[in-house]
Amino acid sequence: MSFSPINALSPLDGRYVGKLAILRPLMSEQGYMHRRVQVEIAWFIALSDAKFAEFKPLSPGARTYLLGLVKNFSEADALAIKAIEKTTNHDVKAVEYWIKSKFEARPELQAASEFVHFACTSEDINNTSHALQLKSSRELVLLPALDKLIAQLRQMAHEHAGEPMLSRTHGQTASPTTVGKEIANVVARLVSTREKIAGVKLMAKMNGAVGNYNAHLAAWPDFDWEAFSRSVIETPEPLGLGLTFQSHSIQIEPHDYMAELFDAVARTNTILIDLARDIWGYVSVGYFKQRLKEGEIGSSTMPHKVNPIDFENAEGNLGLANALLRHMSEKLPISRWQRDLTDSTVLRNMGVALGYAVLAYHSLFTGLTKLELNREALSDDLNASWEVLAEPIQTVMRRYGVQGAYEKLKEVTRGKTVRAEDLHALIRSLEIPEAEKERLLAMTPASYVGMAATLAKRV
Repeated sequence: MSFSPINALSPLDGRYVGKLAILRPLMSEQGYMHRRVQVEIAWFIALSDAKFAEFKPLSPGARTYLLGLVKNFSEADALAIKAIEKTTNHDVKAVEYWIKSKFEARPELQAASEFVHFACTSEDINNTSHALQLKSSRELVLLPALDKLIAQLRQMAHEHAGEPMLSRTHGQTASPTTVGKEIANVVARLVSTREKIAGVKLMAKMNGAVGNYNAHLAAWPDFDWEAFSRSVIETPEPLGLGLTFQSHSIQIEPHDYMAELFDAVARTNTILIDLARDIWGYVSVGYFKQRLKEGEIGSSTMPHKVNPIDFENAEGNLGLANALLRHMSEKLPISRWQRDLTDSTVLRNMGVALGYAVLAYHSLFTGLTKLELNREALSDDLNASWEVLAEPIQTVMRRYGVQGAYEKLKEVTRGKTVRAEDLHALIRSLEIPEAEKERLLAMTPASYVGMAATLAKRV
C-alpha cells in the first residue's frame, strides 16, 4: 500500500494533514535530521577556528559550502541519510557519513573529514537538535498560533465589554457580568502562560560520552573545552546554535527544561479546555449563535442542528496533547544511570504532542470567528433572574445597619421565582435614605455588572 493521507495511521498526517504543514518540516524525522546536520556543521566549523595545528581554519568557500548543506537541506538529503542508516543501523552515524560524502571532490574538506563528529557522543548531536527543533517550533508555530488566538479573544473582550450577561455559579443564577469580562478572564490567563512558554530557556550540552569532556581532553589536554562548547551552543545561528549552555549532565541533557516547557504548554491547553467547554455551554443556552456555512450539515437526521464542532474538536485535541505533554514532562527527566533509550522513542513524539495542540488552537480560532452574540437570549435570561439583585439590596441594607439583612433577602428570594415588584416592595419598606432607595429601585439585572466593562477593556 502506498502512503497517502487517507491511509495514514495518525490523523495529523491524514485528516488534518493540510492544517499542520508548517510544523511538519520542523518536527518530523526530516526536521530532526536537518538539525543534526546543522549541529555537526556548526561544531566542525568551530573546530577549524580553535587554532589547532592539525586543523587549519576553513576557507571562505568551504564555509559557504558547509552552511549551504544546512540551508538547502532537502527531503532527498533526508532520504539519502536513511539509506545510509540501513547499513549503519545508527541514525547519528548515518548523518556523519552523509556529511563526509559531501566532502568528495573537495580536498580541503576531505583532509579534515575526521573532525566531523570529533569527540562527540550521539547525544551531543541529538540533544542540541531537539532543542533546535523546539526553538523553531516555538518561534514559528506555537507562539504565533497562540498569539492569534489571544488577539481574537482580546478583540471579543473589548467588543463585548459592555454586553450584560447572567453569571452562573454551581450552574445557578449569580451576579451578572458582561460577555467581554468573561472572555477577558481567559485572555489574562493566557497572557500569563504564554509568557511562561516563551520564557523557558532551551538548554543544550556538548560534553562527551558521560558529560566530562573525557575524549576532548585526551586529544588536547590544555584546551578549554568547556568554554569552546559553551561558545558553539550560545553563539547565534548560523555559526552557533543560539541555545543556553547546560554545564552539568550525564550522557544525556537532563531534559528538565523540556519538562518545564511541556508543562507550560499543557497549562495553557488546560485553560483552553476550560474556554472550549464554557463557549460550548453558552452556545447550548443560546447566548451565542454560529454563523452558517453553505452546504454544511450538523446532523445526518436533524436538519436544524448547527453543532459547535470547532470547540468540541479543540477540547478533544487539547486532551490528546496534554496526555502526551504530561507523560513527556514526567518521563524525560528520568534516566537509568548515565542513560537508557526510553527517552529516545518518547522524544520522537514531541511533534505529535505539539501538533495536537496547534490543531486545537486553529479549531478554537475558527470557532470563535463564527460566533455571533444573541442579545435577545442574554436579555431574556437577565430579565427572568431578578433574584440576583438580592445581593446588592442586602449589602446596602448592611451598610445602613439594617438588622438581619441577609436573612430578610433569603426569605424573599431563596428557591422562589422572584419578580421585580417583590424586590421593589421590600426596598420601599426599608429604613434607609430615600436616595439609596431610588438607586436600588432603578437597578436591573442588566445594570448590576460592577466594573466588568472596565476590566474587560483592560486586557
